Amino acid sequence: MGISWLFDAMDVGIISFIVATLTVQWHLTPEQVGVFTSINSVGMVFGAAIAGYMADRFGRKSVLLWTLLIFSVASGLSALATSFTVLCILRFIAGVGLGGELPVASTLVSETVPAEERGRTVVLLESFWAGGWLAAALISYFVIPRYGWQAGFLIGAVPALYALYLRRSIEDPQRFIKSQAERKPSFREQWSSVWQLKYRRSTVMLWILWFTVVFSYYGMFLWLPTVMVMKGYGLVKGFQYVLIMTLAQLPGYFTAAYAIEKFGRKFVLVLYLVFTALSAIWFGSAQTETSLIAAGICLSFFNLGAWGGLYAYTPELYPTRVRSTGVGMATSFGRVGGVIAPFLVGVLVARGVELQTIFYLFFVAILIGALSVFFLGRETKGIELEN
Repeated sequence: MGISWLFDAMDVGIISFIVATLTVQWHLTPEQVGVFTSINSVGMVFGAAIAGYMADRFGRKSVLLWTLLIFSVASGLSALATSFTVLCILRFIAGVGLGGELPVASTLVSETVPAEERGRTVVLLESFWAGGWLAAALISYFVIPRYGWQAGFLIGAVPALYALYLRRSIEDPQRFIKSQAERKPSFREQWSSVWQLKYRRSTVMLWILWFTVVFSYYGMFLWLPTVMVMKGYGLVKGFQYVLIMTLAQLPGYFTAAYAIEKFGRKFVLVLYLVFTALSAIWFGSAQTETSLIAAGICLSFFNLGAWGGLYAYTPELYPTRVRSTGVGMATSFGRVGGVIAPFLVGVLVARGVELQTIFYLFFVAILIGALSVFFLGRETKGIELEN
């Protein structure tokens, strides 16, 4: 499962580097950059909602494989795009597959692992995301300057082969199989279950949390290589610095994996989100090369550690019969933030708004997410999943 997560992150990460290259080669306007970096998330909005429900109805395994294939094929075909419009259409389709795969994968793992190891295991699964970003940074540093941006998309088609391996190596969790004896509810019934009184507080908290985390992440990280260029560094030099920042994601995940079972989900999420917010202000206002790299390292460390806690926490708040639907709907709403943020940054940059002001916006958004967990969240450390 971790390998599939790595490929997902590699696909998203490559976009942030490719857009910096296309901005130069295709003379993209800031608004076009915003559209291009947002269109993937538009597909993820639909993919997460649809796949979440489908996984509760037809099984985690089959939906996981289909979503993996959809995003892999669309990513490979993106290398053949000869116009901005065609490329955006293919990135939308890739987003549908990617957005569907992530919540289903985290749900499957949560339902398979014992309670005392569940949080740590899901965070470690999420740590493969850092490996994917690292792979994207290496590809962008060594491959794209020599072979062109098309090579990055062609490498993104490799997961289609990995799906053949997953088809034989994974099965649906036993708790899900047992729940299939019940009548299969409609989408409307699943939606109503997520919002019934018992789960309403958790749903509100998760939707706020997912929106603010995704909004800040995609707004900051998809623009990161471009921001480096805007701050006066060339493409190759900018890619090199982003690669250094990306390395900090791994210890962020590993420390979160340790802390989440020792101190709890709420503690990890609130702490890491607050420090992410502070790092965003630092990065936006950094003037020197050393300060910029140090701020970027802290931003990667704390933001991705929070992501690990987010994926571990979300499936634990719903029962088996609606777990994937609940995770998918929260993820889908969060992806709306991923649509808005990159496009909004493009508009603000085009209007001459300073980067420091833009990063203050992310500071506020992240703090709102931290406060929602602090006041509305309930601790789930060591608690058995509800059947």
